[in-house]
Amino acid sequence: MKVRLERVGLVAAMAVASVSVWTLAPLLALWVGSRVVGDRGLSMGAVFAVIAVMFVVCLALIRVLAVLGAGYDRITGRRKQVRRHTPWLRAMSGERPHETGGEGPPLSPLESVLVGTVLLAWLVFEVWFFFYSSSPIDGRSGRS
Repeated sequence: MKVRLERVGLVAAMAVASVSVWTLAPLLALWVGSRVVGDRGLSMGAVFAVIAVMFVVCLALIRVLAVLGAGYDRITGRRKQVRRHTPWLRAMSGERPHETGGEGPPLSPLESVLVGTVLLAWLVFEVWFFFYSSSPIDGRSGRS
């Protein structure tokens, strides 16, 4: 039961960290940029501050995701997969044995969470763009 709770907690933490890459990082970067710009208008310093903060926060969140993924693998006993050579990097002389097809290794929980959050971000963007934004496509100033 304890291991199951730890697994659920790690997957939940992965989901929070993954969603934070899409939400926390840009919002925090914009907040810092708004503090840097002040009342004098947009400056290159403010733009650089937004880019730097977003880069650092995303890098930190990616590191957190890697640690959480490694923790999950350690708890479940999942072994690290040997890196596959993609077809365009393989030797043309056939020195390495070719894969015989079939399915590859199953997605890890971290990979599943990342795919899910990318799909969620795409879905939220599509809903916002087509139903709530003032789209340049239809020439209206907003949708009501």
